[in-house]
Amino acid sequence: MKKWLTFLMVAMLALVLAACTANKDAGKEPEKPADNTPKDEGKEEGKTDETASGEKILLMNNGNEPTSFDPSIGFDSVSWSALNNIMEGLTRLDKDHKAVEATAEKIDTSEDGLTYTFTIRENAKWSNGDPVVAGDFVFAWKHMLNPETASPAAFLAYFIEGAEAYNNGEGSPDDIAIEAKDEKTFVVKLTSPNEAFLNIVTNPSFFPINEKVASADPTWHTEAATFVGNGPFKLSKWDHDVSFEFEKNEHYWDAAAVKLDKVHWAMVNDTTTAYQMYQANELDVTGVPSEIADQLKDSPELRVDDQAGLYFYRLNTSMEPFTNKKIRQAFAFAVDQEEIVNFVTKNGEKPAHGFVTYGFIGPDGKEFRETVGDLVSFDPEKAKQLLEEGMKEEGYSELPKVTITYSTSESHQNIAIALQSKFKEVLGVDTELQNVESAVFASEQKEFKYQMSRSSFLHDYADPVNALESFITGSSMNRTTWSNAEYDKLIADIKNETDENKRWELLKQADKLLMDEMPVFPLYFYNSTSLEKEGVSGILRHPVGYVDLKYADKN
Repeated sequence: MKKWLTFLMVAMLALVLAACTANKDAGKEPEKPADNTPKDEGKEEGKTDETASGEKILLMNNGNEPTSFDPSIGFDSVSWSALNNIMEGLTRLDKDHKAVEATAEKIDTSEDGLTYTFTIRENAKWSNGDPVVAGDFVFAWKHMLNPETASPAAFLAYFIEGAEAYNNGEGSPDDIAIEAKDEKTFVVKLTSPNEAFLNIVTNPSFFPINEKVASADPTWHTEAATFVGNGPFKLSKWDHDVSFEFEKNEHYWDAAAVKLDKVHWAMVNDTTTAYQMYQANELDVTGVPSEIADQLKDSPELRVDDQAGLYFYRLNTSMEPFTNKKIRQAFAFAVDQEEIVNFVTKNGEKPAHGFVTYGFIGPDGKEFRETVGDLVSFDPEKAKQLLEEGMKEEGYSELPKVTITYSTSESHQNIAIALQSKFKEVLGVDTELQNVESAVFASEQKEFKYQMSRSSFLHDYADPVNALESFITGSSMNRTTWSNAEYDKLIADIKNETDENKRWELLKQADKLLMDEMPVFPLYFYNSTSLEKEGVSGILRHPVGYVDLKYADKN
C-alpha cells in the first residue's frame, strides 16, 4: 500500500455485528451465533467480587463463543475481541489506529524495503513467566501457514517469501523467509515492498505462540487452565458458551499501563436481551437494538465508531440456478439496499452498491466508492429481464428451488425475511429460509453446502485489495466456488503494481468485475454503535474490528 493511501472511515450509525471472514465473515467474516444467555450466578458473582474487593471489573458482551483462541484459527471478530487483549503481536494499533511497536521495541527496514528486522523487548514475557522469544514468532507463523492447520488467515502472509508455496503444499516450511537470528531478533523477508506490512501484522493471526507450551500440549488454547498468552490480560476463566474472564497479566511488559483488574465477558447473542442486562447494570457496554435505535440516538451513553467492512450474501456458482450469471444478477438487482437499512436494520448504515467500502482515498484525492459509483442497485425491471434471459439460457420452465441460509441471529433472520419478500415481489420466486447454528454454519459454508448464504467482511488492513482478494480462485475466503482467470490476474497485478495511479485503476476494475460476475451481492457497509456506562473510558475500537482494552478504565 502506498504512502498516499489513507484510511478515513466515514462515521455513521450502524448495527454492531460480531463477526470474519474473513468470515475479517473475514477478511474476516463476523458471524452471529446462537443466543446463549450467561448464567445469572456468573454475572452476579462478578458484581459481588467488584463490590467486595474494590477491583475494577469491566462487564462486556462477546455475543457468542469465540471460534478459537488459536490465533491462526480464530479469524473473526468474536475471537479477535479476546485475542487482541490476551495476546500481542510485534506491532499494535494505537489510539489513532496506526501500527506502533508492541512486543517488538525496535523495527529496522532494509533499503530495498524487503527485509524487516524486529528486536523483541527484553521484558516481553508470556503469562506463565516464560520470555517471549523470536522462535515463538517463527513457530506461530509456520503453524498458520501449515496446510494442515487450514488457517483462514494464511493468505495474509503470502507477501512473505516462500509463504504461499508452503501453504499451497508446494514448498517447505524451511523455505519461508522468516528467521530467529537469536532469541530476541526476528527477521522477515518479503517478496516485494509492502507499506501495509506493519499494519497487517497487527492482525491476531500474526501473534506469537509459546512454542514450548504448544509443543507439549497442542490443545493449549482450548481451556483457561492451559491457555498461555502475552497480552495485557490473561485468560482466567472460560465457561464454554456461557462466559469467560480476563485478569490483568502481571507479566505483561507494559502492565503499568493496564488499569482494569478483570474483564468479564458474557455471551449473549440477542441485542435486546443484552440491552436489558445493560439497563440492569449487568453489562457496562452493549450494542444498540435496532428497534430502539431512534430513541437512543441522543443518549449521552451512545458511542459511534468507524468499522471497515460490509454485510453481503454469497451465491454458490456450482449450484443451480446460480450457475448462470444472469440469474445471479437478477437476484442482486431485486434487492433494495435502501429499504433494508431504513426499515430492517434501522441504524443509519450506508447501503452498499459495490463491494469496496467507503473510506479509501485514491492518488487523485477522491473517494474510491464515489469514483467507481453504484455497480448494483435496486432495479425491478432489469431484475425481471435478467431472470427471464437466464432461465431461457438454462432451458428452465421453472426455477430450481432456492434456499436462503443464515446463521442464528434475530438480525440475520430479519434480513433474510426481507430478501425472501423482495424476491417474491420482484421476481415472483418463492424461496425457503434455513436457520443454522453459527458454528455449523461457518464450517458448512466453507464446504460449499449452501446455495445462497449470508456473510460479512471486516478489513484486516486498510487497503481495498484486502476485500477484493477474498474472491480469487481457491481462496479460503471465497466460499462461492466462483473462479475467474481475469479476476485472479487483476488481483495479482494489483499486488505487484508500484505505480499509484495504475494500481488504483486496477482496483476499480476488480470491483467492477466482481459486481458484474455477481458471485456475491452487497447489502450495507458497517459502522458500529454501542452504549457505554458513565465512568467507562479508554476502550479502543479499531475500524478493522479489534477491541483494545489495554487502556480501558472504569470509575
